[in-house]
Amino acid sequence: MSVIMRRLVTATRTLSLTTPRSSIWRGSLSIPSLSRSNCHSRSFTSSVRLANALSQQIQLRDYQEECIQSVLAAINQGHKRLGVSLATGAGKTVIFTHLIDRIEPRSDNATQTLIIAHRRELVEQAARHCANTYPHKTVEVEMGNVKASGIADITVASLQSIISGDRLLKFDPSRFKLVLVDEAHHIVAPGYLRTLEHFGLRQKQVDSPHLVGVSATFSRADGLRLGAAIDEIVYHKDYVDMIGDKWLSDVIFTTVDSSVDLSNVKKGAGGDFDIAQLSSAVNSEVTNDIAVRTWYAKAGNRKSTLVFCVDLAHVADMTATFRRYGYDARFVTSDTPAKERADILDAFKRFEFPVLVNCGVFTEGTDIPNIDCILMARPTRSRNLLIQMIGRGMRLYPGKENCHIIDMVSSLATGIVTTPTLFGLDPDLLVEEASVEDMKEQGERRAEEEARKEIVYHSTERPNSAPQGEWAVTFTEYESVFDLIADSSGERHIRSISQYSWVMIGQDKYVISGPDGSYVKLEKVAPEEEEQGVPPWVAYEVRTLPVSTPSKSPYASPREILKAETFADAVHGADSFLASSAGQGKYPRNFIHRGMKWRDDPATDGQIKFINRTIRRGQEPVEPTDVTRGAASDMITKFKHGARGRFADLSAVKKRKKKQILLFEKDKRLRETVSVGSVAAMAL
Repeated sequence: MSVIMRRLVTATRTLSLTTPRSSIWRGSLSIPSLSRSNCHSRSFTSSVRLANALSQQIQLRDYQEECIQSVLAAINQGHKRLGVSLATGAGKTVIFTHLIDRIEPRSDNATQTLIIAHRRELVEQAARHCANTYPHKTVEVEMGNVKASGIADITVASLQSIISGDRLLKFDPSRFKLVLVDEAHHIVAPGYLRTLEHFGLRQKQVDSPHLVGVSATFSRADGLRLGAAIDEIVYHKDYVDMIGDKWLSDVIFTTVDSSVDLSNVKKGAGGDFDIAQLSSAVNSEVTNDIAVRTWYAKAGNRKSTLVFCVDLAHVADMTATFRRYGYDARFVTSDTPAKERADILDAFKRFEFPVLVNCGVFTEGTDIPNIDCILMARPTRSRNLLIQMIGRGMRLYPGKENCHIIDMVSSLATGIVTTPTLFGLDPDLLVEEASVEDMKEQGERRAEEEARKEIVYHSTERPNSAPQGEWAVTFTEYESVFDLIADSSGERHIRSISQYSWVMIGQDKYVISGPDGSYVKLEKVAPEEEEQGVPPWVAYEVRTLPVSTPSKSPYASPREILKAETFADAVHGADSFLASSAGQGKYPRNFIHRGMKWRDDPATDGQIKFINRTIRRGQEPVEPTDVTRGAASDMITKFKHGARGRFADLSAVKKRKKKQILLFEKDKRLRETVSVGSVAAMAL
């Protein structure tokens, strides 16, 4: 970043902190509150004018212009609520900034534009771009204590601020031609839907502003249907395409089997893992030690590594582990003061230290192009979060050949191909269960941040205090993103994606049952339907009827609950439906979750009798010690749904059990004599 642009960033940050009543960026950004010092005002204004002059010379890339033309064409065809899917690093902010002047006012009065983002960094970035691109327009910010007037040409707002109290009411929908939403995969969250309702965009309306949502990941981990807010995705450019076209850096991958047990980690908000339980499972001395040693063995010569952790405790422990081994690792969290965060980032960009550790800070709206290694020390079920983490390392940078992605916790199993989709579970089908977590006082959080720094940066522990011995770790390496996709694009078992006990009852057919016999079925549509444009995956629920209901069938007619473009999206959407139904008693968690302890108990007498009498008739009978209660339940579910002839014979069951015992003994011996360093793959 040039000195001039750094001054611009500093000035805009100062503005947002020192102008509590109104943040008005007019023309060349000569702000009244800054003009009290004429010298400072002239210096600031001239810097911004030069920045404006430079911005006018920006030449849009071919795909950026193509994207803008796609939006304009859709608007001309009468579409209102549009989505644009662009990879991280594609220049989303540049595109939607240049789009503003290309869209004609829908009336003489409807000339204003609103940009909404959910993070401070995204708001500041959008405001800077707009001020640079449109020197003769007023640009205002609505964020925190900074309040806009509601009548500026362009208003950039944080979602949390604009929906706070009555702040939304000052924005007259009839005066707006365009509403832009950054990171629009969040757009079906309640706060966004409330904002869309205010502007007449909750449903498609002729007299509403145009809506354009932009995201690198147009799908949701919880499977909610983005089509509730977006009618049409008019442009998509995947990061795989951009790597092939040399607009993004190439990527190489190493997956590591660190033997982290996630089977008992519950599902949390948004469909991903519960953070507290995930931290307990992942943040251990041994796992952190393996992560650092793996990084040294595979990427120790990388200049700029970004590490993603689970929570604040994991950040502190991981940073401390790097430093015990003699590496200058530093961390940034949501509690790090803004100036300190900026100083750490600047030092990282100048290659003053090699490892930057964070949790959730650098997933969106961060531009650190020198990153050449990503260490994913946190698991995720969310393909969106996975892509956002990987995307941090994909920007081009002089001398950077590629970015090395090291996956410590099998996150890559969720899949890395981004398929934009508007299908999924309708948000209105969910049973809302609001929970409010008390926020700690700011002073308390700062004190905790200072304590973390004291422990991490001033610890006297040296490398010899790290766990001793050598650990055997299994690596799988991919020389390019295309190799990884080829290896992961085949059918993956549904339980690598879901926490629930789905069973496969046929090719591309899965079912999960509740205690009363009601079930949810997930299957692929017929090829002829798919050729007609029907999304390839569909899920529906079939409920059992009360005994008193006069019906030949014990079941009600199937009720469709979602359509989805990808298998993972369909699973996540169905899982969200199951979770929302748990409170009604239809699919209780302790019945359908595959991590329940009862599933490891021996099969019940009733299960054994059913299996031997119906499923294994005429074959060697199964004993209670041969099969667990969970496996028996799955076998019975398969049988009841027509999956006959798909069961392994008894000898295979016994062989598998014997192998598990042998593996346990081998693992026990390995733990007594450990091996890592220059690691070879461990064959079991």
